[in-house]
Amino acid sequence: MQTLSPGARPWLLLSPALVTILLLMIIPMFIMLIVSFYIYVDVGVDEVAFQFGNWQEFFTDPYYHYAIWQTLRVATITALVCALVGYVPAYFIATTDYHHKWLLMLLLILPFWVSFIIRTLSWIHVLGAQGIINAVLVSSGLLDEPLPMLYNEGSVIMGMIHFLLPYMVLNIYVSLEGIDPNLVPAARTLGATAWQSFLKITLPLSLPGLAAGTLLCFVLAAGVYVTPLILGGPDDFLFGNVIFDTLMSELNWPMGATLSCAMLVMLGVVVVIYNRFMGLNQVYRSLG
Repeated sequence: MQTLSPGARPWLLLSPALVTILLLMIIPMFIMLIVSFYIYVDVGVDEVAFQFGNWQEFFTDPYYHYAIWQTLRVATITALVCALVGYVPAYFIATTDYHHKWLLMLLLILPFWVSFIIRTLSWIHVLGAQGIINAVLVSSGLLDEPLPMLYNEGSVIMGMIHFLLPYMVLNIYVSLEGIDPNLVPAARTLGATAWQSFLKITLPLSLPGLAAGTLLCFVLAAGVYVTPLILGGPDDFLFGNVIFDTLMSELNWPMGATLSCAMLVMLGVVVVIYNRFMGLNQVYRSLG
């Protein structure tokens, strides 16, 4: 029986994963790219062709440009707020002397056990006119009428922060856990204050995790369409909502494929730029 050469063994072991990626990712994306050149005839009716009309419409229509700008702006705000808010709990979990850190991590990942749609819908009962915040403020006499806290950009960002914050905390926590615990005590014995030790040691060494969490939150926020659909108003749509409406409401598959390819390229450019300066190793560590 002929044995495999040492160079062929890694490819044999990787073959199931490579076949899965080929069938579930590469081939569907290639088909989507081909469909983007088709001609939209009527609802659900496309003509097989090779033309650039869909791409020309994407590059010339200000509606899509506004959706891109809106998406990039909201995703950036969401990622930055997640970075600012998520560092504190991640630092606490990583540095606490509590012996049952697993319990704290369990509380962190507990929201993942609840459906994303249910978590998003729950904000209606918090921020709505009849929600708990307005109910308390009105009943206490602080307000005469409820505040308009729902169906605007603020409620969309709040919902996405609620969804993405655990990803940020996990990335920062993994980075903080990898720091040598003897560095800070050594700095303190040399005369550094607790704040100086944090600024000079902890924060710089945790920047890879912070950057990885920011990238992950940005990419996920840019692709969300359910949160703006539930918590946003008519003007609070993102690029994902444009793709959803094009595919599901208009049944314009060629234009939907064009928009999907464009979004894939835009987010891919962001990931490539991040990988050029930071590397994706921290992202792999946090997801693993």
